[in-house]
Order: sequence, then structure tokens, then C-alpha cells
Amino acid sequence: MSERARKSRHQTRRMARISLAITAGGAGIALPLLGAGSAHAADVSTWDKVAQCESGGDWSINTGNGYSGGVQFDQQTWSGHGGTQYAPSAGEATKEQQIKIAEKVLAEQGPSAWPNCGPKAGLSQGGPSPDLGGDSGSGSQQQSEQKQQAPKQEAPKQEAPKQESAPKPQSAPKQQDAPQNAGTTSYKVVSGDTLGKIADAKGVQGGWKKLYEDNRQTVGGNPNVIFPGQNLDLKGGSGSGSGDAGAKPQGSAKAAPSAADEAKKAEKSADQAEKKAEKKAADVKSVGGDYVKPVDAPTSTPYKASGGSWSSGSHTGVDFSAQSGTPVKAVTNGTVVKTGNGGAYGNEVVIKGEDGKYTQYGHLTSATVQAGQKVNAGDQIAISGNTGNTTGPHLHFEVRTGPEYGSDIDPVAYLQEHGLNV
Repeated sequence: MSERARKSRHQTRRMARISLAITAGGAGIALPLLGAGSAHAADVSTWDKVAQCESGGDWSINTGNGYSGGVQFDQQTWSGHGGTQYAPSAGEATKEQQIKIAEKVLAEQGPSAWPNCGPKAGLSQGGPSPDLGGDSGSGSQQQSEQKQQAPKQEAPKQEAPKQESAPKPQSAPKQQDAPQNAGTTSYKVVSGDTLGKIADAKGVQGGWKKLYEDNRQTVGGNPNVIFPGQNLDLKGGSGSGSGDAGAKPQGSAKAAPSAADEAKKAEKSADQAEKKAEKKAADVKSVGGDYVKPVDAPTSTPYKASGGSWSSGSHTGVDFSAQSGTPVKAVTNGTVVKTGNGGAYGNEVVIKGEDGKYTQYGHLTSATVQAGQKVNAGDQIAISGNTGNTTGPHLHFEVRTGPEYGSDIDPVAYLQEHGLNV
């Protein structure tokens, strides 16, 4: 299941958010409600469920569609309920700070402020108060100020001669080096990384090719595309130490002049050749010329499925059963014409292909491209999610002959015509 009545559900949520921004002007009304305690509260696990539904559980998300943070505050609601005392926008605040503001919104408007995800997550005004380790930001600031002042009382101890031996802890950098060496067993990708940069920085034996081979299941079929947050296994890392350790067993193996060793080598080579052949065959199934499947996942709700869940009376695309966080790829070469909030489609990306067709990708957690950007078949354009009118995480894929709604064609037939096995 994917898009419900596109206008009605979207307008309901927009009106709910707008009404919050209007009533937030009366700060004297909102503050007494906050004192009601658990009468208008929800526990942290419930807010986690709301965030999972709204943003895929990403508390720092900001896709540029006017909403940010785990439970998707618009800027008026965030500032109108005191959120700017923590951060300029919700996506820049901590999870605990966002929940505090969400509690104010819940007390003032109730679960209807999240008309789609609130009921799904079991959000209500009668739940237990969230355990956030303190009721106000000022209290925690006073505690932190006291903690910061405490070292000043110990400062005179630094004048004692015994403290001059303190420079000995300068040998601590060796302890800091140790985590770097230990870090060669794994590495978390950050923005701007490439496999080549990581392999060079961590001294991976065999370079980026070896790093890709060891992490093919994590990276996927394209070694040129990696994502922040991915954890890579650095089996060949830690510089010359690993290289020396690996060279010694090779030397002893060469010294063994047994026919059994030669047989094992031949068997290993045959196994590697077989695996390469199997992978090549699998790649052929998901790639056809200049066209690829949008995600590596099976289809679920088919094209033209009928029912009252869609404003047109039938499903205008096909759904792929992709979990939140799955990379979404451009099916062919083209230009991005739209990104952002698509109403019932949630966060979406629309691309005009070089073949003149428009492809739409809906219910995304976030886009990784911008309008006007050129993309090639197989380039990552987004991360799959659960935004908009949905019954669970999936990718809605649609093909149109023009940019307007209602010009859809069979997306599965489109992919099959270009050599893809769907």
C-alpha cells in the first residue's frame, strides 16, 4: 500500500502544524499546560516510534522540505514552542530537546499534530512522562556550570611540585595511537570519503580493491558509491605490521614443496572463478544496458491495483519492499527536476530521463541529489524510507510520459523493455 488521498491527508497535517504556530504566540497559555505532567505525556519509546514513522528514526534529518528533526517540526512550531532556546532548528537539537518540545505540542494539540504517525506509534495524552534526565534546560546548564567550576578548586594543586610529574601523561598519545591501530579493524564512513582515501589512510594491504572485496556486501555493486555511517571491515589495515605478518605465512607456504599445496591452490582458484561467474550473472539480472533497477528488493503492490487507498482509484506505480535506509538508484541517465515533499508521496525525487520519460521515487527518508543535477544510471539519488501516506517502509516507483499526475505507464513493463529482470 502507498498513496492515500493525496490532498486530504496532507492538508490535515499542514493545518495541524499551522494551528500550532498560531497558538504558540500565547506563551502564557502553553506553559501552564506543560505543568500537567503525565496527563499530556508520552514515554521515550513512543516518541522513538513516531520518529521512526516520520523520518526513519533520524533525529538530525533536514531534507530542506520545511520540516526537520526526528518528529518533523516545521520552523514556526519549533520556534513558537521555545525550541530555539536549544537550537535554531529541530534537526540541530538533541533527541531529548526535541522530545521536550514535542511534549509541549502534544499537551497543546494532542496526537492530531501527527495525524498519520501519531496513531501508528500509539501516541496519546495519557502516557507516562519521558525520562529525559531533567525537566528543563536551565537546570542541566546549572549542573554543568557547577561541574565546570569544580576543576578551578583543584587548580592550586597544579602548583605543587608533584604535579610537575603530570607531563608524564603526555605519553598518553601512545594510548591514542592504539585506538587508531585498533580502528584498522573497522572504520565508519564520513562525508567526502572514498574507498581509495580510506585504503591509503589506513594502510590497507591491496588498496581500495581489497577493501571493496572485503566489504562488497556492505558497499553494494558500485565501489564508487559509499555512504556516511557505513561500517567497513579493514582486514588488511594497520600498515606494515599487517603486511609483515601476512608475508611470513606466505614464505613458509612456498617452502613446503608438497603436491597437496598445489592442489589446494588450484581448487581455490576454481572457487574464485566460479564466484565471479555467479556475481556476473546476478549483475546481468539487475542491470540492462543504460538501465538499472531502482533498488535491490522484490516488488509488492503492483501497478494498477484497485482500491480506495488511491485518489485515482488505482495504484499509479509499483512498490518495492525496501527497508528504510536502502540506497535508491536512478534507473537511467537524466536530469533531476524535483526533490522534497510530494504530499502523499512523502519525500520524493523526480527525474526526466534522456528517453523523455519521467521517473518518480516516493516515500524516501531523504534525497541525496538536487534539482538540476545530472545523474547516470545506477547513481544513488536517495535513501528509501517511510514518509507520506504509507502502511510501512517501501519505495514507490512510477514512470510517466510527462511531468503531470495521471500520465503514468506500466513501470514494470518499462524496466523489462530495457532488459531488466523484474
